[in-house]
Amino acid sequence: MAIFETKSRVDMSKADSNAFITNKGMLELLENAACMHSDTAGLGIKDIPFTHLSWVQLNWKVKIFRRLSYGEEVTIRTWARSATKVSTLRDFEVIDIENKTVCIATTKWTLISMDTLSITKITDDIISRYEPEEETVLPDFSFKRLNEPTSFSNKYIYTTQRRDIDVNKHMHNLNYLDLAYEALPENVYANNSFNNIEIMYKSSIRFGDTSKCLYTYENGKHVVTIKSLDDRTLHCIVNLW
Repeated sequence: MAIFETKSRVDMSKADSNAFITNKGMLELLENAACMHSDTAGLGIKDIPFTHLSWVQLNWKVKIFRRLSYGEEVTIRTWARSATKVSTLRDFEVIDIENKTVCIATTKWTLISMDTLSITKITDDIISRYEPEEETVLPDFSFKRLNEPTSFSNKYIYTTQRRDIDVNKHMHNLNYLDLAYEALPENVYANNSFNNIEIMYKSSIRFGDTSKCLYTYENGKHVVTIKSLDDRTLHCIVNLW
């Protein structure tokens, strides 16, 4: 099995006011490992000028077992799983210095053409570079469409800034988590760690777009729905619990 491993530390940018890793900080560790794995396969960010291809994330499913603290060193393990013509799966494990698993995650990705900014076929040659494996950290889980709540109790409006835009020319996927946190009521934000995260991305947000982030609590989960102001476009749904 082609498992990619890299080590990292919880630096100040990934820590909260209590010096524990934030959820965005944890996802940054995972994302960076995935990017480095793609670098070794010749399909990374540095290869875009030659391949004209880039990976775009469709879903996150993350479980955190222990909240890392500032300065801790961890090993991140990641590997590709099976692929269809339009999407592929990738799993992660984060292991501390005592060889204990502190986080697991599974993700779904698609491949886009940077010439057209549209989804392109994932060929056998592309996926074979990753030597995919069927082992998964969440064997009883499969991605399903997240349902949009019908009522909301809190709203946050945001206009996309230059700092939000990534190499794919749209809002970086982790910045949607920032928006979700801003939509949380203060008592919810202050009193929850949210060791379970599920995110579904549906339509990208571009520079200058203004979005509304709508919060509700249902079925034991804090749900933030990110939509266009006119309600015509669903950008993302974030579930936290």
